[in-house]
Formats: sequence, C-alpha cells, structure tokens
Amino acid sequence: MKISEEEVRHVAKLARLDLTDEEVAMFSRQVGDILDYVDQLNTVDTEGVEGASHAISVNNAFREDKVKDSMDPDLALSNAPEREDTDIIVPKVI
Repeated sequence: MKISEEEVRHVAKLARLDLTDEEVAMFSRQVGDILDYVDQLNTVDTEGVEGASHAISVNNAFREDKVKDSMDPDLALSNAPEREDTDIIVPKVI
C-alpha cells in the first residue's frame, strides 16, 4: 500500500514536525512498507475465529469491597509541609 509524500507532509504538519524532503521520502517508503506488511492480515483465513480483546486470558484483578476503618487524619497528613486542621495548605495557583 503506497502512502504519498503529500500524505506524509500532512501528517507531519498535524504532528507539528518539520521534515526535510529526504525525511519525507524516507518516511513515505517506510510507512508504505509497514502498511504492506499489515495488509497481509487481509489474506489470513479468520472464518470461525472468535474475536478477542486480549492475546491471553485475563482474569478480574479486583478484590471484594470491604468496609474498613479510615486512616487517622493526623497520620495521613503527617508528611504535609503545611496544614490546617484536616486540610493541606498549598500555594495559591492562578
């Protein structure tokens, strides 16, 4: 699959890249080669193959929710550089 130098320039402009003419020609060939390689997937017989979202089996890694006591606010804020009651004091940001 061929990608034109004009298309490479367009993508480079969108990505705010300043490419030389030599780079545009090189990327045009390289991206074309990549697209040709990926296009080979169209020749693979996928009849009867179930789609998958992952290459390997993935199990749910979440744990069961359990109610626990909260951390003591003094302990939670012990490393805060500056605090007032249970609030962390930070510099004003405009």
